[in-house]
Amino acid sequence: MKKAGPDLDSLQRRLGHVFQDPALLECALTHASYLQDHPAAGPTNQRLEFLGDAVLQLVLSEALFQEYPDDREGDLSKRRSNLSKGRFLSRLAHDLDLAAFLRLGQSEEQTGGRQRASILEDTLEALVGAIHLDSDYATARRVVLSWYGSLPGRLARTLGEDNPKGLLQELVQPEHGNESLRYTVVRTTGEPHEREYEVSVYLLERFLGSGRGSSKKLAEEAAARAALKKLKGASPAERSSVRGETSG
Repeated sequence: MKKAGPDLDSLQRRLGHVFQDPALLECALTHASYLQDHPAAGPTNQRLEFLGDAVLQLVLSEALFQEYPDDREGDLSKRRSNLSKGRFLSRLAHDLDLAAFLRLGQSEEQTGGRQRASILEDTLEALVGAIHLDSDYATARRVVLSWYGSLPGRLARTLGEDNPKGLLQELVQPEHGNESLRYTVVRTTGEPHEREYEVSVYLLERFLGSGRGSSKKLAEEAAARAALKKLKGASPAERSSVRGETSG
């Protein structure tokens, strides 16, 4: 059996899986551009990416099904999409420092391929496929979920970064309903070609936060982030009042 090199040993420790067949690991890290300079290097990670995408979808589907027993199919699909979209996977790849281990062709290297989000995303999926082939589904599931950690926690951070208005709505909707949040433009400054908007967000008549942006949409998102930040630092009683909870 071929032994992985010391660099790949450190990667395997990060991944949480030691490969029985290190060639699978090397293949998962091999971008198609690598063969332009090393024609005899062997297969690239494209087929493993195909397999890994399917395994990842199954792992997340099963885990979310168990984590959210009351969710409808559409809600589960949205959660899975948030956890498997390209931007999220590339961030996960950064957490694992995959960029340092990529096998790239010189041209791809020179054009910033090592930090390209799409390449990191594809490599992460290829690694999932490689781990599945090297072991079994149960092992792949365990390893993948260890990368994610708490799924509710990951979802909250992802939604807060990408869709702060959606996360704020999720917090208040159960008790206050869909129409309880109100975004109001309180000030507009600047010339027409460089406008800046200031927006405040209210829960019914209660002020939650304000934010600025070059469009109403960006200002509303900034206001929602400010509200979420305020709620994060609030006392338990204050947070409960927003959610409509009562302290016992």
